[in-house]
Amino acid sequence: MKIKLFDSELKVMEVLWREGNLTAGQLALILKEETGWNRNTTYTVIKKCIDKGAIERLEPNFICKALISKEEVQEQETTELINKMFEGSPERFFATYINEKNLTKKQIDKLKQIVDKLK
Repeated sequence: MKIKLFDSELKVMEVLWREGNLTAGQLALILKEETGWNRNTTYTVIKKCIDKGAIERLEPNFICKALISKEEVQEQETTELINKMFEGSPERFFATYINEKNLTKKQIDKLKQIVDKLK
């Protein structure tokens, strides 16, 4: 499922992924505390997520349920970044990432473990 989420929509999704199903009112309270959004802003963003198929509205009580996982969105966003900035080459992406960062030995060892598991 390919759904393009904008930053505001990702904020709503992050709360649902972290907390599980919530009423729209609960989401609004959490996002007011975390981002300063008012209730109308949160409801507008929830509606956009529903229209895109990222959230399902369940009744009674306007319960919001995530229809896509965080991992699906991460994979899609990563693929889009690689296609857009690295001509579709995961190797270029990875090489750029590891060459441009001052990685700790622990981070390098973890990356090596990940690569070794793929063999």
